[in-house]
Amino acid sequence: MKNYRELEVYQKSYALTLQIYKTTRTFPREELFGLTSQIKRAAYSIPLNIAEGYAKKASVNEFKRFIAMALGSSDEMQVILELCKDLDFISAEKYVELSSEYERVGKMLTQMLKVWK
Repeated sequence: MKNYRELEVYQKSYALTLQIYKTTRTFPREELFGLTSQIKRAAYSIPLNIAEGYAKKASVNEFKRFIAMALGSSDEMQVILELCKDLDFISAEKYVELSSEYERVGKMLTQMLKVWK
C-alpha cells in the first residue's frame, strides 16, 4: 500500500465528509457556529486522523493513537446525527443512512486497531 488514500476506510470517511458538508447546507443559519460547525469538524476529523496516523505508521503506537481518535470522532458522529434528526435538521431516512455508514466506518477502524502490528 503506497498511501492512506488506498485504505477503504479513508475513502469511505472522506466520501461521508463530503456528504455531511452537502447535508449541512440546509441547516438553520443560527446553527452555523454550533451544531453545523461541530458536525463538520467531527466528520473531517476521521479522514484527517487516518491520514496522519498512516504517515506515522512506522510507530505502531502512534498509528493506533490516531486510528483511536478517528474512531472517537466516528462515535461522536452518531450522537450529532441523532441530535440533527431530533431537531428536524435531517430526515429520519437521512439519519438512518448516515448513521449506518458511520457505524460501518467505526467497525472498519475497530478492525484496523485489532489487526495492525
